[in-house]
Amino acid sequence: MVDDILTPAEGVAGSGDRAPREGVGLCLSGGGYRAMLFHVGALWRLNELGWLPRLSFVSSVSGGSITAGVLALKWQELRFGENGVATNFPDQIADPLRALANRTIDVPSILTGIITPRKTVGDRTTALLRQHLFDAATLADLPDDPRFVITATNLHSGSLWRFSKPYMRDWQVGRVSKPSVPLAQAVAASAAFPPVLSPVTLEIDPASWDVIESKPREDLRPWPPRKIKLSDGGVYDNLGLQPVLQRCATVLVSDGGGHMSYEARVASDWLQHLRRILTVVDNQVRSLRKTELIEDYRRGTFSGAYWGIRGDMSDYLRQAQKPVADALSAPFASTMELAAIATRLASMDAATQERLINWGYAISDVAMRGMVESADRPPRFPYRRGVPA
Repeated sequence: MVDDILTPAEGVAGSGDRAPREGVGLCLSGGGYRAMLFHVGALWRLNELGWLPRLSFVSSVSGGSITAGVLALKWQELRFGENGVATNFPDQIADPLRALANRTIDVPSILTGIITPRKTVGDRTTALLRQHLFDAATLADLPDDPRFVITATNLHSGSLWRFSKPYMRDWQVGRVSKPSVPLAQAVAASAAFPPVLSPVTLEIDPASWDVIESKPREDLRPWPPRKIKLSDGGVYDNLGLQPVLQRCATVLVSDGGGHMSYEARVASDWLQHLRRILTVVDNQVRSLRKTELIEDYRRGTFSGAYWGIRGDMSDYLRQAQKPVADALSAPFASTMELAAIATRLASMDAATQERLINWGYAISDVAMRGMVESADRPPRFPYRRGVPA
């Protein structure tokens, strides 16, 4: 497996290869519970196609990191057969994440941060994720292969912060080898949606930092830092692309992210106006990353497939490079309704959960069969109700 290297090459894509590309990278975007469940459906179909054991890297951000965290923690429990299909995927992956989707995390975390001086929003989010999903697991409990990389944004440097089993790091600040950070805290940092759930403060023993360069940057004072304030990984890269772009031969991207809606009346007060400006900036960054990703597919920089929660099934069928005779039914009006669900860590009913999982399953199926590997259409959805309400 290609290892990570500290480098300033943190651009969108096409920065040049540092080593031969190898392996398969899977990126799981942000988008709250909406994305979390959409990705469950995509993983469900990838499992049936025998692609989970073929993964080399799983890079995640925000809501996608909740899904990735469960996949990583349960990886050794998955019973893969000779065909590469885990027969217990629903029990080990889908069921725990659906149980979490029955609970609201964001509001209790925010209220705790307001009324409890010694407990921050990040502390409460971490505690709830520990209670309902990750227990006492740390980054050391992640598998060696595939490499799971949970991303957040370092608010000090403005760079991507990467949590993984071998190390956590920011290319500008440095690296901590074999971190013992709780998995719940890493996921909470990745999902610290600003401004309400951000930041998550990471306390680091100064002696644990690796000195990567003999002379740190002049503005990195004090160094080594004792605390790092982290925000949602989507602030930097909502698709979670950066850890895999320059190393993987095949890149699969599941995008459950939100969309900037049209506003007929734009507020003039500085707070609401600033919110709108930041939304525009965020939307532009997301659009740029997606555009560069598609161009890299077309240029042959790497192979793979992208599927998005706002996609139109008919477009995927029309643009398929491999023959795809038919697809599971996913009416555009129904999928747009699912895509419009707010980016929150808020409970949702069972019917909506199943529809989101079914939609992620259906669109990833067409993307994989049309762009990566020919296969038969699945006979049914994971859940009987399908995609329409």
